[in-house]
Amino acid sequence: MRRIRTADDIEEGLEALVCADPRLRSVRAFAGEVPLRLSPPGFASLVAIVVGQQVSRASADAIYGRLAQLADPLAPQALLDGGEALYRAAGLSRPKMRTLDALSHAVVEGRLDIDALASVDAAEAMAGLLAIPGIGPWTAECYLLFAAGHPDVFPARDVALQSAVAHGLGLDGRPGEKALAALAESWSPWRGVASRLFWAYYARMKGKEAVPLS
Repeated sequence: MRRIRTADDIEEGLEALVCADPRLRSVRAFAGEVPLRLSPPGFASLVAIVVGQQVSRASADAIYGRLAQLADPLAPQALLDGGEALYRAAGLSRPKMRTLDALSHAVVEGRLDIDALASVDAAEAMAGLLAIPGIGPWTAECYLLFAAGHPDVFPARDVALQSAVAHGLGLDGRPGEKALAALAESWSPWRGVASRLFWAYYARMKGKEAVPLS
């Protein structure tokens, strides 16, 4: 599987998208720069996404920073060894404690190979992540897009994407998850770049940075 790794990959994907769907030319022109937004794949990046669920960016950064200091290096066995006391000191909620505990056990016990997620197809990667209690579609899709670099993931349930697609394509109303997923099928195999394009479009619409909405 080809991964999204560089700004050149984004540019290639954008060119392919506007050729396949001419409506995206005006979307691209309005969106301006489409950021790569890629972190190194691995356990730490997945932990950061879990920590960021349903909290502000500032809160997520603060909690993750404390967690990384308390469990240095930030690795599955370190979290298991630290247990609840470590999680509490970092400021994690109980649901996130359970998720990180389940994730750490899955990695240590060999039930989840995080490194392999960057090389298998999206459906297989999603299935592996969704098997972990507490990891839902939002977390899995964000990891595959922004760490594993999957080129063909489109989080159709994301409200910002729904709004941006409706505005950018001149739709009568904001499409729901199923309708948007069906619409995005025509952007395969570059749906990961289409996601970034419409987040950039949404950012221009709102005048601020757009992030996936859990």
